[in-house]
Amino acid sequence: MRKPLVVALCALALAGAGVTPAVAAAPTPTGADTATGTGAGAGAGAGSGSGSTTVLDAVDGVAGTAADALSGLTGPKAAAVNFAGTVSLSNCSGSVVRLPQSAGSDPALVLTNGHCLESGFPAAGEVLVDRASSRTFGLLNSAGTRVATLRADRLVYATMTDTDAAVYRLSSTYAQIKSTYGIDALTLDSARPAAGTAISVVSGYWKRIYGCSVDGFAHRLKEGNWTWKDSVRYTPACDTIGGTSGSPVVDDATGKVVAVNNTGNEDGQRCTVNNPCEVDANGVVTVRQGINYAQQTYPFTACFGTGSRLDLGASGCTLPKP
Repeated sequence: MRKPLVVALCALALAGAGVTPAVAAAPTPTGADTATGTGAGAGAGAGSGSGSTTVLDAVDGVAGTAADALSGLTGPKAAAVNFAGTVSLSNCSGSVVRLPQSAGSDPALVLTNGHCLESGFPAAGEVLVDRASSRTFGLLNSAGTRVATLRADRLVYATMTDTDAAVYRLSSTYAQIKSTYGIDALTLDSARPAAGTAISVVSGYWKRIYGCSVDGFAHRLKEGNWTWKDSVRYTPACDTIGGTSGSPVVDDATGKVVAVNNTGNEDGQRCTVNNPCEVDANGVVTVRQGINYAQQTYPFTACFGTGSRLDLGASGCTLPKP
């Protein structure tokens, strides 16, 4: 999981020492497959819900300062993809998203990772729906400048089972955000992305955009106690770091969101926390050190109705249910 605390503190240490902060280090992508055995054996990671954001919230202000400093080193890689509609969380990235059928009068939704919840990691098999929330999000414009603080009134859906995603409902509508700040929500693509698609991973936390392509898909991606299905594998150029969790993965050609960034294999370990492994349909395990992953978002488009209402019983909705 791409949590930011260590990265933020390292950046602050550099700044305190009077050194111009560089982009935080990430594992060097190798792109090489390392077969580590067969069978979908359990990973060695504890996988506990230790991702509580209590400490992260306490350092949010200073971490944000580090993020602002780093933002000057990078920028949008292409005019078609920028930061408009992305958000920064206290511990992660995210985006204001709409369904293909959303109306301007609908309450706006924010998409991030399930492991970015303020309450910590959901357990394997746990699905949270319709919970009270007052979480805040920093709304960014196209240049990556924070222009507003948006507030949620509900956690609509969250899980780390089959996918790693959380959806919050805001107290503002899409039309209100557009009229007040001139910013449109990003649209979730209803189609599954294809291998070779040029993509951008847009981090509101670090105000950085990573450009690469969809390398392929992991039948199952296992990390600690959690398993995700049909995960997007990036080509090595998307060497995402802590704090990029929850970033929208945007199809460069359409501008639509096709996935949500969530993890990468940091140390070459097998199926442990921060070291996910791929498990194919025959149970063969493959480790790709330095390679990063996202969870597809098209399944969400079949699970929401009018008024941004979640309907897990809707035809075609395949999201895990409580």
